Amino acid sequence: MESCNCIEPQWPAEELLMKYQYISDFFIALAYFSIPLELIYFVKKSAVFPYRWVLVQFGAFIVLCGATHLINLWTFSMHSRTVAVVMTTAKVLTAAVSCATALMLVHIIPDLLSVKTRELFLKNKAAELDREMGLIRTQEETGRHVRMLTHEIRSTLDRHTILKTTLVELGRTLALEECTLWMPTRTGLELQLSYTLRQPNPVEYTVPIQLPVINQVFSSNRAMKISPNSPVARLRPLSGKYMPGEVVAVRVPLLHLSNFQINDWPELSTRRYALMVLMLPSDSARQWHVHELELVEVVADQVAVALSHAAILEESMRARDLLMEQNVALDHARREAETAIRARNDFLAVMNHEMRTPMHAVIALSSLLQETELTPEQRLMVETILRSSNLLATLINDVLDLSRLEDGSLRLDLGSFNLHAVFKEVLNLIKPIASVKKLPVTLNLAPDLPEYAIGDEKRLMQTILNVVGNAVKFSKEGSISITAFVAKSESLRDSRAPDFFPVPSDNHFYLRVQIKDAGQGINPPDIPKLFTKFAHAQTLATKNSSGSGLGLAICKRFVNLMEGHIWIESEGLGKGCMAIFIVKLGIPENTSESKNPFLPKANHGQTTFPGLKVLVLDDNGVSRMVTKELLVHLGCDVTTASSRDECLHVVSQDHKVVCMDAGMPDGFEAAVRLHEKFTKRHERPLIVALTGNTDKVTKENCMRVGMDGVILKPVSVDKMRSVLSELLEHRVLFEAM
Repeated sequence: MESCNCIEPQWPAEELLMKYQYISDFFIALAYFSIPLELIYFVKKSAVFPYRWVLVQFGAFIVLCGATHLINLWTFSMHSRTVAVVMTTAKVLTAAVSCATALMLVHIIPDLLSVKTRELFLKNKAAELDREMGLIRTQEETGRHVRMLTHEIRSTLDRHTILKTTLVELGRTLALEECTLWMPTRTGLELQLSYTLRQPNPVEYTVPIQLPVINQVFSSNRAMKISPNSPVARLRPLSGKYMPGEVVAVRVPLLHLSNFQINDWPELSTRRYALMVLMLPSDSARQWHVHELELVEVVADQVAVALSHAAILEESMRARDLLMEQNVALDHARREAETAIRARNDFLAVMNHEMRTPMHAVIALSSLLQETELTPEQRLMVETILRSSNLLATLINDVLDLSRLEDGSLRLDLGSFNLHAVFKEVLNLIKPIASVKKLPVTLNLAPDLPEYAIGDEKRLMQTILNVVGNAVKFSKEGSISITAFVAKSESLRDSRAPDFFPVPSDNHFYLRVQIKDAGQGINPPDIPKLFTKFAHAQTLATKNSSGSGLGLAICKRFVNLMEGHIWIESEGLGKGCMAIFIVKLGIPENTSESKNPFLPKANHGQTTFPGLKVLVLDDNGVSRMVTKELLVHLGCDVTTASSRDECLHVVSQDHKVVCMDAGMPDGFEAAVRLHEKFTKRHERPLIVALTGNTDKVTKENCMRVGMDGVILKPVSVDKMRSVLSELLEHRVLFEAM
């Protein structure tokens, strides 16, 4: 090795320099070899590092650099050619890896920069998230205050308590110096100081409602900052050394101003507001925050809702009080109505019994007289009396049964009857009355009208007779015609009766009856009144005629029971009128003649009961005598008694029938005692009640005490004959009531 041709004096000796280089290369090589180990440890521990291949390449570069310095240790002394070749190879590899690493860094540096950018973006987002979380916490705090305030405000439904509680809770929550509420005055032109936080009884202080600051607040639904010197904010004189705190005002909707009036406010239809003013403490650096303003706005809305609830409650309480008063009045009216109904029913029950008892005597004696030797003229008179009495008895039944018609408890007594005979009987009954007024009455029965039908014969005859009687009653001249025919399908429906739905069938037909007269006529507007109880159409005829006003009303009920419809047609006063009704009747399987209760049948086989021992128990002497005569006429051996004790004393096993008046005070007890006296059924006489009461209670009571039959007064000879025949044959008889 050639020596270095250098200037030596200022530098250390060559051996010392070589020694330093040797030591430096050793430590450089040691450091180079330790760095890859650290990188390998880092890559192994980092599961998300995206540039592992870069670290591998960078590690190879460092290892080669370290190997170069390590090999260089052998170059400080004599070395062989092999060392030179190895040294050269190491330097070539180091150069190649160094270039590759430099080129690689050119590509990854932008990625690293973008990572840094994303890191900054994430930091910014994290900061925004922190701010939003702060807002959320602030809103949660505000919401907590709102819920607390709302709970306090709505804990009562008294409007004055609501408003005072609002001021107190806002003052406590927001640490206010003062909080006031200004309400509109009676005229609506001013605001009056109504509630304050610090003053229990605020003075009557008013400000014009048209002030610019008030208009500005009323025009917005947000809480607004106003000047501390505003008229609505100057409540206390401020000392010169204090600075007034910030003031906020917000409107409070008054949904129903009349519910929050002072003194005698009127009902105002326009939308009105109250004004709430909130003041921070004086000489304070505190300012209103956004969440505090939002809290004030929400509370103002909650106050409006609470006030509306209070108004609704007050209205509901007033309505409840009114309803309670109405209920009391209705209950009082109901009790009075029930008392009146009981009085009416008691009156009807008494009248029923008292009217049927004399009618029983009239019909019974007339029927007895009819079976005696009479001249033709006398017989005609007796038959007329008997027909009229039977008709009157039916009319009495209908008038006294009006209550049953009204409550719907009356049922039709359906049976087969001679339809043609009903019309002829009506004609025979009405002709004597019409002849007095010289009114000809004609009857026209259609050829296709069935001779026999199934229905309530009594109700149908009464309906026809009532309508024809009205025609005779309200006619002074002209004629009266009665027409009956089977209604065709096309003529059944009538626009005046929308609820009338006739259904044709092979088992029934619809009878149409038309009664036309040439009388005074009726004003068309008065026609509906004719079917109202105790009402008359105000025509000349009705003004001069008497009547109860019940006839057509009862007829309408009967027609409705027979699934029909009744109406009257008239063109006006002086033009007469025509009454029309349609009823539903059944078609019988056979045409055997049925009994007509209005037409007494002479003899009826002249069935008698010779030797039949009958006991008559009745406390009414006339009724007892009449019943006895009927039974004696039929050949019975009759014993009479006027009281329960007398009956029990004279009755024996020889008596086959006991006829007693169910209206006696001790009549039911007498029946019970008879059952006790005769324990064996074949030894006990048949007990039959004669009653003038048509209510079902009487019939049920008779059945309850063990009676064998109930017969409704009045009773004719024919009826008594048929009653005894059926009773002895079937040993039971309960007449329809």
